Amino acid sequence: MSGLIMAAQLLLGLSILVILHELGHFLAARAFGIKVEKFYLFFDAWNVKLFSFKKGDCEYGIGWLPLGGYVKIAGMIDESMDTEQMNQPAQPWEFRSKPAWQRLIVMLGGVIVNIVVGILIFWMLTFKYGETFIPNSSVQNGINPGSIGKEIGLQKGDKVIAVNGNKVIRFDELISSKVLLGNTNLTVIRGDRTLDIKVPENILNKVSDLGIEAFISRAPLLTSTVDSVYGNALKAGLKKGDKIVAVNNAPVRFSADVRDELQKYKKKAVTFQINRGTEKLTYNIPVDSAGTIGIAFNIDEIKQQTINYGFFEALPIGANQAWKTFSDNAKGIWKVVTGKIQANKAFSGPVEIARKVYGGEWIWARFWASTGFISIALAFMNLLPIPALDGGHVVFLIVEMIKGKPLGDKFMERAQIVGFVLLLSLMVFVLGNDIFKAIMH
Repeated sequence: MSGLIMAAQLLLGLSILVILHELGHFLAARAFGIKVEKFYLFFDAWNVKLFSFKKGDCEYGIGWLPLGGYVKIAGMIDESMDTEQMNQPAQPWEFRSKPAWQRLIVMLGGVIVNIVVGILIFWMLTFKYGETFIPNSSVQNGINPGSIGKEIGLQKGDKVIAVNGNKVIRFDELISSKVLLGNTNLTVIRGDRTLDIKVPENILNKVSDLGIEAFISRAPLLTSTVDSVYGNALKAGLKKGDKIVAVNNAPVRFSADVRDELQKYKKKAVTFQINRGTEKLTYNIPVDSAGTIGIAFNIDEIKQQTINYGFFEALPIGANQAWKTFSDNAKGIWKVVTGKIQANKAFSGPVEIARKVYGGEWIWARFWASTGFISIALAFMNLLPIPALDGGHVVFLIVEMIKGKPLGDKFMERAQIVGFVLLLSLMVFVLGNDIFKAIMH
């Protein structure tokens, strides 16, 4: 069932974004009197369509191939490769007959809409839900690093107070892009010492394989004080407020220590040393097959803070989040180009997006946050200077404006074909990479 929910969210989110992206091109073209012949969600490859109707001089429909969508603009060399039309004399209502600056705005229309949509989504989410976070100053017990964090030198209980010399205000900054994109310096307090720990540039390669929790847990450490009791622990006599100090004579300080020790003793009886006020008690408790005994720890030790914003106050917060998403994409691509991050670790296709971004539970706040993130990512990807993408057309138009005359139709046709081959290769790569990751996990 969760798989269907993932797929449904992905399909709905991408359909909304594709329609709005193409609407940006459509409205810009119409504003300059350019004829738009087709407006399609998905591709009607080989003229096979699921649904279509005609209104005025434009055909609207849904194709069968779910790889985005398109608008067919008259007099433009695009994915339709309609060379027959291009061999006819130029008409005043065609794309090629318009000034370069108008054509540039038409090509940027989709990207602009995606950016506006992303800002709008983040703005409305901030207005409705505010910002909820864990202040780093309230983290009393420090971090719980995973295998990757331990590998670079972090230890359980470390308190990270700065990233690249900038004070950490929110705990989730420690698993944000400014840390995970690597080449960052963490200032750490360990006991009475202050240390500097370097995060390597290629850290994202390992995080991509093992997940963020393998770097630093999303939640700070809790003490080993019991908050609620049930199951075997209740039968044995443990009580709320008991502090576990040792498991089978292994000292423990944190709830994570207790869980780690219990994983070693599945289906076995374990001796617990407990402090209950001034009493020191010992209990022998069976551990079940999942490595639990029936206790929960006090999550109230983690103090969250929520900041609510008025309607207009939320706008700059949402815009800043959109910009951060855009710049993170740019930094990530640059890391791939310069060889700091492997392409198969950096790029995700539809399977990974459905699984990791949307998730298997339909939560509207998460759906819209994910859709806003993808909207900005689509805007960035479409700006890449690859023929067949909006960015490729933008580059050619800028060259035309500098030269003072358009590039030849033959050149544009060949460039379009090269762009299609590149995009198709990229799609095959990311889809194959998704399938491989799904099998390995």
